[in-house]
Amino acid sequence: MKFLWLAALACIAWKLAFGRWPWESRKRSGKAFPRARAQALLGVSEGASRKDILEAHKRLVAQVHPDRGGSNEKVHEANEARDILLANLPQDSTPKP
Repeated sequence: MKFLWLAALACIAWKLAFGRWPWESRKRSGKAFPRARAQALLGVSEGASRKDILEAHKRLVAQVHPDRGGSNEKVHEANEARDILLANLPQDSTPKP
């Protein structure tokens, strides 16, 4: 019986510390975040520019941020989508210094 109480307390402590339950913290199945899913999540088209991607990311994070009732998981997904789309941009679309 003590073990069950300790397990329950450990789960609650995990939730308070990380903002999600222990069973929710496992990574996705190791598959790469598909580019099409990243575009759909941010609401940008195939030929979106760096500026478009960053603006869409900023709008999405403002909606899903934990301070606005969202979750850390959603913010991480938005960040991952942004990173994937920016990494797949042609080199000439990056701003020149």
